[in-house]
Amino acid sequence: MKLSSMINAVDLHASGQHARVIVGGVHDVRGDTVFEKMVYLRDKKDELRRRMLREPRGFPTANCNLLVPSNHRDADIGFVIMEQVEYPAMSGHNTICVVTAILETGILEATEPLTKLVLESPAGLIPVRASVRDGKVTRVEFTNVPSFVLHLDQTIEVPHLGKATVDVAYGGMFYVIADATQFDLEVTPRFAADLTRVGEMVKVRAQEIFAPVHPTNRGISGITVSALTSPSMDGRSDLRGTAIQSNGILDWERPNTWTGTVDRSPAGTATSAVMAVRHAKGLLGVGETFVYEGILGIPFEGRIIETTSEGSLEAITPAIAGQAWITGFANYVVDPTDPFPNGFTVGDMWGDTVDTPLLAVDG
Repeated sequence: MKLSSMINAVDLHASGQHARVIVGGVHDVRGDTVFEKMVYLRDKKDELRRRMLREPRGFPTANCNLLVPSNHRDADIGFVIMEQVEYPAMSGHNTICVVTAILETGILEATEPLTKLVLESPAGLIPVRASVRDGKVTRVEFTNVPSFVLHLDQTIEVPHLGKATVDVAYGGMFYVIADATQFDLEVTPRFAADLTRVGEMVKVRAQEIFAPVHPTNRGISGITVSALTSPSMDGRSDLRGTAIQSNGILDWERPNTWTGTVDRSPAGTATSAVMAVRHAKGLLGVGETFVYEGILGIPFEGRIIETTSEGSLEAITPAIAGQAWITGFANYVVDPTDPFPNGFTVGDMWGDTVDTPLLAVDG
């Protein structure tokens, strides 16, 4: 066999949402900080993301994380997050999966019953408390970056949908947040296809109107995700919600072609952004628990540690907790004759695709 570029990875899920953690085989990622390493990968080495997330090695809801050394004196390890159309500064379910992978595989030593460590994400340092029993990580709680609100109860006009009431908040990514019931939808698997279409439309329109920029890191900008919520169905949670992630090009002239995917988990950054909104509306206080249930019914648990500030904006410091499970181990390679070394996308699953490198093959 003539195979090259072997990448070692652990596959996991948190509350149903996939995450792949690359633990070996990737070298020479330049940058002094993890944010700089993320920029380097995005601008110079994006083939890694495409190879891991596109078919045939990936699929539309796949996520990937690359473990990298951290130069920060307070961090144990760093990680860069890669998703279908972007490199998020932070991701909650990916953080939970990364912690589970590095402790359960022994990359970092686990201490029972509680392991404390600090990760460096592109968004900054993420303190972690992991509960461990018999070598299994049973709960991961991380302190997220300061989360804040930019706009509350704004009415916007969305083509093909009409008026919508939305909030815009940051929880590690910029979100537009909307109650799904105003579109006659609820956050259940039955409505997943409609949730993606509506969520994408609301997101694109909100970005056209608000175009937010992070107050202390201008490299983080833009509403790239929407979060749609609906009431708890059985009283076990405070709210249900899902984040809608893009996997196609969005064209107002062809609304029926808009596609995306629903986050199977509640999404940790979405949970943080929703908590910031609820705090700003007087619905959630410091120290109170917020149970946010995903589309599959498995929740993340949040609480506000304290109020703080980010630049000139009032903010909260959220803690988010959940659990992840390892589903497999893999070595990914590239055959030099493979016509799709960095993957491909096809319109049956991916809509008007962002990236379709269908290559001509000689012979």
